[in-house]
Amino acid sequence: MKNLITLIALALMPAAAMAQDDAPPPELKWSIAIHGGAGTLNRDAMTPERRAAYEAALQTALDAGAKVLAEGGSAMDAVKAAIIPMEDSPLFNAGKGAVFTWDGTNELDSSIMDGRDRSAGAVAGVKTVKNPILLADTVRTQSEHVMLMGAGAEAFAAEKGIAVTPPEYFATPARREALERMKAKQLSALDVDHKFGTVGAVALDQQGNLAAGTSTGGMTGKRWGRVGDAPVIGAGTYADNRSCAVSATGWGEYFLRVGVAHEICTQLRMTGDGAQGIADAVMADVADLGGDGGVILVTPSGEAIFSFNTSGMYRGRATSDGLNEVAIFGGEDKASATPDH
Repeated sequence: MKNLITLIALALMPAAAMAQDDAPPPELKWSIAIHGGAGTLNRDAMTPERRAAYEAALQTALDAGAKVLAEGGSAMDAVKAAIIPMEDSPLFNAGKGAVFTWDGTNELDSSIMDGRDRSAGAVAGVKTVKNPILLADTVRTQSEHVMLMGAGAEAFAAEKGIAVTPPEYFATPARREALERMKAKQLSALDVDHKFGTVGAVALDQQGNLAAGTSTGGMTGKRWGRVGDAPVIGAGTYADNRSCAVSATGWGEYFLRVGVAHEICTQLRMTGDGAQGIADAVMADVADLGGDGGVILVTPSGEAIFSFNTSGMYRGRATSDGLNEVAIFGGEDKASATPDH
């Protein structure tokens, strides 16, 4: 009897194996979210033309990152592909269009992180690097360091052949007017900048890897070499395949104090609670301290989530399930599974 069972099992094995071979391969998921700054956005002041310009710029960035992922590219490449168009756009406070320091210069900060091995690169206070996100990634891949700043970072850029441009490239009339108004009326940065135009992207690729990147010009009228959260790994940017990838935008001093990006990823990894609830709770912590802004994150399961405690955040997301949307104000997202906050 025992031998008969063994013979039957052996006879059935090829058929079972064949059936398994005929089964369709599991669907490979990918996901991406982007932001172009969060803040006190006024619906009444948003003209149709201006809204259309922002939506088009966000869609261009989102499509660039989504294309990389849909074609099987890496999360790291998708993050860079999405951020570069926003650095090149005068609409955002990153790269071209960066705000002015008190001394009338543009100082750029950026960071990037790979969730596979938690390798990271960052730069702060660079003045001639056309796309700081590319320099941050080169610090990650071609140096033994995580963060470079100022003249040293620019020397490294020159050594590695990173594209540079005259400082005047970054200046725009709107940003210069904001600085002049700030000085003339003795206003704070928050009075002239009702939004934080920092840009960022987070992605999950088909191989299950996560990545995050952030780029900014900082705050209008910043002095004394001020650096916010955007180039600080764990505050403005963090990625860990075990939990999530996060990019933040907002009042940097508070995001630094909370360690926002790392805090979200760590809570998600340690508790296993819902990503939306954790992100909302961390942003509530920022608000309790007096800060505002927002975050984007993706999880290993492909969730693409926003959380912000301001009236709006320039944002977008796309997934392999067919979701593709951009939004500006709270409550505009089509997917009900991830409400705005």
